[in-house]
Amino acid sequence: MNARFLGIPDLAQAPSVAVVVDVMRAFTVAAWAFAQGAEKIVLAESLDDALALKARHHDWVALKDGPPAPGFDAVNSPGLLRSIDLGGRTVVQKTTAGTVGALAVKDAPLVLCASFVVAEATAQLLRTHKSDSVTFVVTGEDGQADEDLACAQYIARRAAETGTDAAEFLRRAADSRAAAELTEGVRQGVHPDDVALCLELDRFPFAMVATLEDSLMVLRPCAVPSLTDDTSI
Repeated sequence: MNARFLGIPDLAQAPSVAVVVDVMRAFTVAAWAFAQGAEKIVLAESLDDALALKARHHDWVALKDGPPAPGFDAVNSPGLLRSIDLGGRTVVQKTTAGTVGALAVKDAPLVLCASFVVAEATAQLLRTHKSDSVTFVVTGEDGQADEDLACAQYIARRAAETGTDAAEFLRRAADSRAAAELTEGVRQGVHPDDVALCLELDRFPFAMVATLEDSLMVLRPCAVPSLTDDTSI
């Protein structure tokens, strides 16, 4: 598998397969939303679009980066979201980097959204898909965020070599600027457990696939076979 690692500004055209990585915190939050029972996540283009969707669908749950704001039900924090029952609900998510990266590759035939909590499931789906070329979109810091790059590199390695050790990749993420900012309170809308939750490897047994549905980019969980059942390895 030929893996490319690009920042959002470097995306010149839609790749055949895109893995959009946002560890801290968009796609850790998305995985937690599904674990809390959400049916789907609509990735909004802007805060105004998120609020407009919420206005049309009063039972949808809107969340954003930063502190709480009028019209939004939650913030982009796994530590805060894990206590919310989302059974059967639709979530509207707008974040600074993760949702932007997914929307930037919305025309790709296959778009996966990923973080460490769904790393193995994402790698398994890539192995099953048997893609010759995969573009990893490193969303944070215009492609320079080491937590996102480390996760992307780990997933790429796992897709090719199932015995890859995660320790060094997790260490890089733990030492990243994003982790420091979350820990030190530089960012708002943060729970003290957020960094630890973002570094939980393979917490969830599903990958997350984004597709266009009626002009909206919609993220859904996708169950993958267990390692013992995966005959492609």
